Amino acid sequence: MITQDTELSGFAVILLFIVGGGIFVTIALLVAKMIRPDRPNDEKLTTYECGEDPSGSAWGQFNSRFYIIALIFILFDVEIVFLFPWATVFGQKELIEGTQGLWGWFSLVEMFIFIGVLAMGLAYAWAKGFLDWIKPQVRKQIYTSHIPRELYNKISEKY
Repeated sequence: MITQDTELSGFAVILLFIVGGGIFVTIALLVAKMIRPDRPNDEKLTTYECGEDPSGSAWGQFNSRFYIIALIFILFDVEIVFLFPWATVFGQKELIEGTQGLWGWFSLVEMFIFIGVLAMGLAYAWAKGFLDWIKPQVRKQIYTSHIPRELYNKISEKY
């Protein structure tokens, strides 16, 4: 007689969690759509709902240092991820039988070297002035149209 093993494999359990999560999210979104109020008005349908009307051109200039600071943040944020495996290994009481003291000191020195390299990178960025935030001077954009202003006013009156 053939017996069936009713235990699920690891992949089947993961698949069940993914399907269950998808069903839960779908049901939650449908219930939220049914019970939420739907009262659109002119103010809610504007471009910005923060209370300020958009002004000026969308082609505004931004300080490029913003991107440099963001890249430096991402760089150091990603490097911090390397501290977690080290903390796990360093926190183990019995890494290798009889050699815990040697491995513990080696990993500690290795991490100080790693943090030192990161500190040198931060000092380099600081010395080069990449971390100095200079407020840009606001420049008005002057746009001169070849279309007469009266024509713009007539179009605005229609709509």
